Amino acid sequence: MSVRLPSAECYAPQVEREQLWLPVLAPQLPFAIPCPLAEGRPSADHPWPWSIYEWIPGQRADEAAIADITTFATDLAGFLTRLWRIGTDGAPHAGQQTFHRGGDLRVYDGEARQVLGELADEADVPLMTDLWDLALASTWQDKPVWVHGDMAVGNLLVREGKLAAVIDFGCCCIGDPACDLVIAWTLFDQPARRAFRREIGVDRHTWERARGWCLWKALISIAGARGRDEGLADRHRRWIAEILADDGADM
Repeated sequence: MSVRLPSAECYAPQVEREQLWLPVLAPQLPFAIPCPLAEGRPSADHPWPWSIYEWIPGQRADEAAIADITTFATDLAGFLTRLWRIGTDGAPHAGQQTFHRGGDLRVYDGEARQVLGELADEADVPLMTDLWDLALASTWQDKPVWVHGDMAVGNLLVREGKLAAVIDFGCCCIGDPACDLVIAWTLFDQPARRAFRREIGVDRHTWERARGWCLWKALISIAGARGRDEGLADRHRRWIAEILADDGADM
């Protein structure tokens, strides 16, 4: 078993969200996701609700654990497209409780432009501003679909070199799936990214918004970490390098 205790009040609503929706989503997905076993009540020892789940064996999906990154990319694309096909009746919408994942990226416009100014000594501000403007130039026009909300390396589990499970659905909601595509730049190389894009089948505008989500996260992380945690800052600089390395063939 595994136990998940929210570390702050803002994460507490994620417990109820997972308790309610994970059993609905699990039978309709091609890879394992957490299965809630019980919900803990707030107490003097821990002031917010908490969850107990079945244990899912696996290791973090870093490059060393993955046998073939292109196969991994297409498997993950298959997971996401299946997630998007699940019915949305009664599902929670994107908003403040999901930190706007699945929502409108423009909520972070002011923050992104401020940070771009702060990073002018190391960033190509005109180029990144152009990429950011492209990301904000469109919105999701179709019906809202299920969004995982935190498609990060630490939330993907690998067994025997292959994708085995997707965990941490605390930000799941329905809305624009662009935020879930950030993994294209945070984990994949160019060939895997192209395979992921082909398999996922999204239009150019959704891909541009996804790139904007990645750019925003990288920029705020670099600004917050440089001078304090250069390892963290460098990891997010690599994300930007992947964004800038795209030669346009993916668009």
